[in-house]
Amino acid sequence: MVRYRFPFILLVLFSSHGLAQSNRIYSKDIEQKIRDVEVSLGGWVRIQDSSLWTLRDRMEYYHIPGLSIAVIKDYEVEWARGYGMADSFDGRKVTTTTRFQAASISKSVNALGILRLATEKQIDLHKDINDYLRTWKLPSDSFTAKQKVTLANLLSHTAGLGVHGFMGYNRRDSLPSDNDILDGRRPSNSPAVRSVLSPGVKYQYSGGGIVITKKLITDVAGMAYDKYMNDFVLQPLGMSHSSFSQPPPENWLSELATGYNTTGPVPGKFNIYPEQAPDGLWTTPEDLGRFIIEIQKSLIGKSNRILSKEMTDTMLSPVIDKSSALGIFIETRGGIRYFRHGGSNNGFKCEYIASVENGYGVIVMTNSDEYSIIPEIINSVASVYQWKDFYKPVIKKVVHPDTNLLKTYVGEYSLENITLRFKLQDGHLYINQQASPYSRVYFETDDTFFIYPAPGSTVTFVRNEQAKVTHLLIRSGNNEMKALKK
Repeated sequence: MVRYRFPFILLVLFSSHGLAQSNRIYSKDIEQKIRDVEVSLGGWVRIQDSSLWTLRDRMEYYHIPGLSIAVIKDYEVEWARGYGMADSFDGRKVTTTTRFQAASISKSVNALGILRLATEKQIDLHKDINDYLRTWKLPSDSFTAKQKVTLANLLSHTAGLGVHGFMGYNRRDSLPSDNDILDGRRPSNSPAVRSVLSPGVKYQYSGGGIVITKKLITDVAGMAYDKYMNDFVLQPLGMSHSSFSQPPPENWLSELATGYNTTGPVPGKFNIYPEQAPDGLWTTPEDLGRFIIEIQKSLIGKSNRILSKEMTDTMLSPVIDKSSALGIFIETRGGIRYFRHGGSNNGFKCEYIASVENGYGVIVMTNSDEYSIIPEIINSVASVYQWKDFYKPVIKKVVHPDTNLLKTYVGEYSLENITLRFKLQDGHLYINQQASPYSRVYFETDDTFFIYPAPGSTVTFVRNEQAKVTHLLIRSGNNEMKALKK
């Protein structure tokens, strides 16, 4: 069954903040590009005759406390800049050395650690993982009786394993061991990592599967995971402001961004992620730029600090579908291939996207649960740097239905276990999902609307023969769903 929800994300009010502070100054030309990026944000849809947004306005609109950006051009980080507050209470501003939680972007960097072992012939990506696991084994079951799980399966989310992601732990909590996590045993707060599908059949995102790769690294390399990743991946790439250590080093605390979620600062400032490989990297956009550039240069045979060109080609080759490769996702826009990954931890959102060829890309990291500003920034960078056919917004003309008509739409609508609510305020209709904040509705006709947080989706109010509103018809791509009015 297809489960649909609007990608609304709760917001929380913060004190006002400035924009760029304590940042290095670049050449006149680059500073102009930075200013152009800061005033050219745009969403998936643009209202006809409307102007683009500024970074300051969108940070205030989404209540983003702080964020950091790095832009890659011609195989170099052309500029990096921090904005807003790393911690509003302490008065710490975001700088280019402020570390953010990379969340699931950790999976991309983790993949280099696994692929390095393959390059060194210590492992085979296509053999049974239990051949290499020594202190824990994936239990056999009916799903793995004929087809064994491989590392290529784990890295591409095609191993048929469950456990999508992890919640993290408070800094005062007892932390589980790897075996506790994999077996769903207390103090682990996640279920056991087990098969839910046959391996090698279809894409099934599994952070749990990536924890197994961490276990394999420690078993094969014979050292702690964070030390291995530091010695053989982070330091060789010059990622000096990055670490997989969980909890993070004490001497880093003044450089770490505080995460903010729906109620304010994350208790204890941020969660701890002992899972590490899928979620545990602390880093900066500039350091992630070094990771991206290494991949880009390796593909053209100009760097092999971690992987050979052949192994990097393997990393960027989808396994079953057209998207999911080894630790990264492949996307094509305007005939140009990109590799990318996003991340979402409690109080943090981030994303990178980079070209497979010609050495360009962008990384955005925030200390907020609000994701929507990230694609808007990426769209701005793509426009300013003239990425071919990357940002092509849908242009729509909006109408303004009569207030009496809008009143008939107010109320609650149910879609399975999801409740959508509409309210009328200051002559405009607003919608929210569950406990999320309200988002303004923009009408294309008197009964059909779109919202900025739901890319590509349109919704129509449907009436019965008595002209009473009965349900919503939600269209997203080839999918249609109904939400019944209560």
